[in-house]
Amino acid sequence: MRRFSSTEVAELLRISTSNLRTRHKDGSFPDVFTDTRGHRHYTAEEIDQIRSIMAQTGKNPDHYRPGRRKGDHLQVLSVCNFKGGSAKTSSAISLAMRYSLRGYRVAVLDMDAQASLTTFFGFRPELEFSEAGTIYDALRYKDPRPLSEVIRKTYFHNLDLAPAGLILSEYETETANALGRRVQPIFAERLTRALEEVEDDYDLIIIDCPPQLGFVTLTALAASTGLVVTVVPSMLDIASMSQFLNLAAETVETVEEAIDKRVSWDFVKFLITQYEPSDGPQTQMAGYLRTILGDQVLTQPMLKSTAISDAGMTQQTIYEVDPSQLVRKTLERAITSMNGVADELETVIQAAWGR
Repeated sequence: MRRFSSTEVAELLRISTSNLRTRHKDGSFPDVFTDTRGHRHYTAEEIDQIRSIMAQTGKNPDHYRPGRRKGDHLQVLSVCNFKGGSAKTSSAISLAMRYSLRGYRVAVLDMDAQASLTTFFGFRPELEFSEAGTIYDALRYKDPRPLSEVIRKTYFHNLDLAPAGLILSEYETETANALGRRVQPIFAERLTRALEEVEDDYDLIIIDCPPQLGFVTLTALAASTGLVVTVVPSMLDIASMSQFLNLAAETVETVEEAIDKRVSWDFVKFLITQYEPSDGPQTQMAGYLRTILGDQVLTQPMLKSTAISDAGMTQQTIYEVDPSQLVRKTLERAITSMNGVADELETVIQAAWGR
């Protein structure tokens, strides 16, 4: 993990850089690495340490600890779409990293058998999780394992991972057979029950869903409190999303009948991804989406950026990559865009908690 600059830390903590400097000078904050130019650089752990100090000494402690409070329910966000290439994995991992840096306790569940998100964390799913160790272990019908035994720490502070692997594809076939044999609990309740064991450990669970509406995706949707539907602003992608929503609505109704309980979410938001503001047709499509879906479309889009793809070449995100390795203005533009998306969605999450 790289270190973060004073400007980045001040933005994450919602304090001024001058306040940050003053608190270091008066000894309120611990010493951190300082380069030859006198610029301070912080690890994610040091940022969290400073956040704890601010929570203890600041006028508004809750301002620095934005996670769950007593009575708040665990927020489970599924990032989903019917179509591949809509930046689901990039969105899921970027949101997870941003929120962990903001002070939330986050776990990300990779529920795509392709395991792209798992690979981002440095694992080789085809070698390390060919037979065991994935989210499948907690969902399978024969001898399921507790989710706490599947979730593992990552190198990213405050961010845990439930990995995926090709074996997760077995869940589709097993679920079809289990429905025929009336095995309980049914697929729509399996992740919900698995999460009960670990819900006190986290503020946010973020799920990277596969690009299909199978039993894996339905299992995730049934356990979710909120949905983030990624969509590229093009006619083909919007048509595909429309099919996804229609099919999802019909299928969820069937699930509700099976479990005799209404499936509901605190919110459903649409995130425009791969967006190029200078592209006229994309701008028209984005406007069309906002006309139809209103405020369900997040105001902030996720911009298309070479910084995101270039960072991905080394299995990194824009929050991890060393700024010196990319064109700084391009990276800053991508980070600003993703921060805007995450911050807007954060207000939605806070509102779901009644704040």
